[in-house]
Amino acid sequence: MQESPSLLLCVIMALSLAGCSQATSAPTRSASTMAPLGPPATPLAPATVLPRTAVPTSGGAVATALSVLPTTAVAPTPAPQSATTPSVMAVALPDGSGGVGFDDLRYDATLGQLLVPAGRTGNVDLVDPSTQVVTPITGFSAQPRFNGGHDDGPTSADAGHGLIFVADRTTRRLNVIDPATRAIVASAMLASSPDYVRYVAPTGELWVTEPDQEQIEVFTLSDAQKPVPARAGVIVVKGGPESLVIDPQRQRAYTHLWDGVTVAIDLKNRTSVAQWPNGCGGSRGIALDSAHGWLFAGCAEGKAVVLDVDHDGRQLASLAVGAGVDVIDYNPTLAHLYLPGSTSASMAIAGVSATGALSLLGTATTAAGAHCVAADNQHHAWVCDPNHGQLLRITDPFPAAGT
Repeated sequence: MQESPSLLLCVIMALSLAGCSQATSAPTRSASTMAPLGPPATPLAPATVLPRTAVPTSGGAVATALSVLPTTAVAPTPAPQSATTPSVMAVALPDGSGGVGFDDLRYDATLGQLLVPAGRTGNVDLVDPSTQVVTPITGFSAQPRFNGGHDDGPTSADAGHGLIFVADRTTRRLNVIDPATRAIVASAMLASSPDYVRYVAPTGELWVTEPDQEQIEVFTLSDAQKPVPARAGVIVVKGGPESLVIDPQRQRAYTHLWDGVTVAIDLKNRTSVAQWPNGCGGSRGIALDSAHGWLFAGCAEGKAVVLDVDHDGRQLASLAVGAGVDVIDYNPTLAHLYLPGSTSASMAIAGVSATGALSLLGTATTAAGAHCVAADNQHHAWVCDPNHGQLLRITDPFPAAGT
């Protein structure tokens, strides 16, 4: 049957309109008009840069390399909230991973090195504060395992007269080291188990504290190219001695008795000339600001006390800090006192005012058992971490006090 022309035209127009409707029913959104498909993406956190630690090389010195710290070595340092948050970096020591019984740390400005008697490893490690390179001096008594405490191997060191002096607690020997050759060039037997050895520049002597015998053993040094220590006598310190610091300006040495007393000793006569109460329940660490005549006592219960040695040991100030204070140190350029607490696993940084007053500037997280510290000349405090056989380098961000 033939369709009429008008009916055919209507059918064609209807089909065209249907096709246009399908092609335009879902327009594509531009970037400016597209609705979000979900919550905005969270930016990735910045990558964490691992601290550089020191690892031994075959040449004796120790190079730095990236390493991951054990999760229990150092408690996490909170993200900095300001420019005055102390930062902590671990520095490994040769053979130290099994633990080291530290008992003394020293920085020697002449050598430009940190002196680290590394206990049962049988080494005295020299650490460059600028590069963190560690150079071990070997030849001391060693133990394969760390059993806690600090009774094995080299446990105290000091420098002077172009030499390094080391007390070995296992052998009970006083050793003389040539830092150029890193070799033991002379030694002498000690009368008892040593605690600290200190070089006494005004007299050219070595003083070694021996608490088991309540004495300080004194040695002179010969004039030979390789000086040999010779026993010259003892200084009796009943109820001590604990810690020892030399004051060349006043020709004095200062040490503590265990029960809260500090003793002043004349360097030439080797006799006690004064005793002062220091405000400690348990006397431990000692440090000195020779220019001002301020002696700092670290108290085991978690306190620091300032004594005025020019005015009969008058107590100028005290400050409560973390528990377990033992070895302390002082940076005279910054007028900052460093007080690690082995129980609190923290180190307090205290500012010392022009009048000797103490104020807490900040606290750094360290490690359990971290009880000794040495300040270098680059705004660092180095804290021992015995359980992991390493050092913690803490950068002091605070401005100088004392003005």
